[in-house]
Amino acid sequence: MKLREEEQGQPGAPRGTLLDRETFGRRLRDARKALGWTLQHLSEQSGVSVPTISRAERGQLALGYENLAALGRALKIDMNAMFAREGVATTALHSPVVTRAGEGVVYQGASFAYEFLATTATGKRMSPVIGTVHARRISGPEAFARHEGEEFVVVLSGALEIHFDTGQVVALKKGDSVYYDSGIGHAYVSTSRQLARVVAVTSAVGEARRHSPQAAVAAAAAPQRQPRRTAGGANAA
Repeated sequence: MKLREEEQGQPGAPRGTLLDRETFGRRLRDARKALGWTLQHLSEQSGVSVPTISRAERGQLALGYENLAALGRALKIDMNAMFAREGVATTALHSPVVTRAGEGVVYQGASFAYEFLATTATGKRMSPVIGTVHARRISGPEAFARHEGEEFVVVLSGALEIHFDTGQVVALKKGDSVYYDSGIGHAYVSTSRQLARVVAVTSAVGEARRHSPQAAVAAAAAPQRQPRRTAGGANAA
């Protein structure tokens, strides 16, 4: 795990410990092998393509949140705990977990840098991050991430737009916030001169909501998606 040097001229740049891709890839591979799973089996369980998983395990590819969430569900692990500092034990949430300023663990995606918080607590119902939005445009349909749960975002600095695959665009500036269903395709774009910095919190889907009539209707109405995913969801939380 490498320490990030302070980035001059980028007030929105994440601070903290940078989890390099090789370290994350090793942890992902160890979690898969602990279950005795092949790459193909993990792909079938998660919907993430074999090449994407393989490249991530070799440290050749940064994953977006959609793929991180899908792999975590398939492996039945708390993905936030995968970003704990080297040598730091993770435990269930028995007492308050404090993350001091600049002590988060940063994972650099293609278009979004995630500073994961409270990484020592496993089994959390919420996943908090401080995010820095690097994307300046929507590259295409693959830029939209979708994952189970709900999402809350508040802007700490800068300005951004959240684009939804419904065609809706929400513009936010410092102090603004938005709450939405993260099953809707979404992608973040910085619109200010400095990169936008946000606090984003995603939640897991509770069993009551998962099996509710509304959820069934939404699932039936949702467009069918191919099980293969690339890393294109990297610019969304």
